[in-house]
Amino acid sequence: MKNNALYPGTFDPITYGHIDVIKKALKIVDRVIIAVSENSNKNYLFDINERLNIINKALFKDLKMKTSKIKIISFNSLTTDFCNKMNSKIILRGLRAVSDFEYEFQLAGMNRKLNNKIETVFLMSDVENQIISSKFVKEIIELGGDVRKFTTKKYC
Repeated sequence: MKNNALYPGTFDPITYGHIDVIKKALKIVDRVIIAVSENSNKNYLFDINERLNIINKALFKDLKMKTSKIKIISFNSLTTDFCNKMNSKIILRGLRAVSDFEYEFQLAGMNRKLNNKIETVFLMSDVENQIISSKFVKEIIELGGDVRKFTTKKYC
């Protein structure tokens, strides 16, 4: 049985910070399942199909990562329920700065209460990518700026 880790997020858009977390996770698990949230309460720049397409292009076309090691799928349920569906006992979360930790710590605690058989593993992106935030990348895209330093392609 493969050791799967679920990496949930909006990935609106995927950034080099996300990609660092994926690369690091692949050193400790057999497969990373990138679970792209369809949460209708969020204001997305890219719809779910665009985000899935961007992630596929970034990881498999631009970076030539192995499709056998990464699965990309959308979801609209509780993360812990989706972990069960995908046979994952690990939730991956990326940390950039101390300010991320409080929210992520609370989220991990809530997930633990929902299912105590699932562990949350925190991974940090490389130092040069810790400042990158999808929120800021979206703003740069909306204002017509160049995002090539933050993601694999300019998706506008």
